[in-house]
Amino acid sequence: MAYVDGFVIAVPKDKIEIYKALARKAGDIWMEYGALSYVESIGDDVPYGELTSFPRSVQAKEDEVVIFSWITYQSRQQRDAVMEKVMADTRLKDEMASMPFDGKRMIYGGFDIFLQL
Repeated sequence: MAYVDGFVIAVPKDKIEIYKALARKAGDIWMEYGALSYVESIGDDVPYGELTSFPRSVQAKEDEVVIFSWITYQSRQQRDAVMEKVMADTRLKDEMASMPFDGKRMIYGGFDIFLQL
């Protein structure tokens, strides 16, 4: 089965267009190096829950929107190889130094797919 990297972030509403441009550039690079898919989605129906929720998980503020994204790969091994190439690619260096969101509040991880219909 395939492998997925997923992440959730909070992006200030006034920086969403900057983030979208960064996402497009990053997605093109991930796909160039072999990702099977690269998906970025913006929160539309993500209420702030009492105990848990997407906004709560990233401490989203009133002026921020939640972004939920994932990248798919053939396997964990292929993901590791793609990630090594992406991290060495200088085309994202400047953007990584000044991301339009607080990276300390990012939630991310890698997942083995066990069911896909």
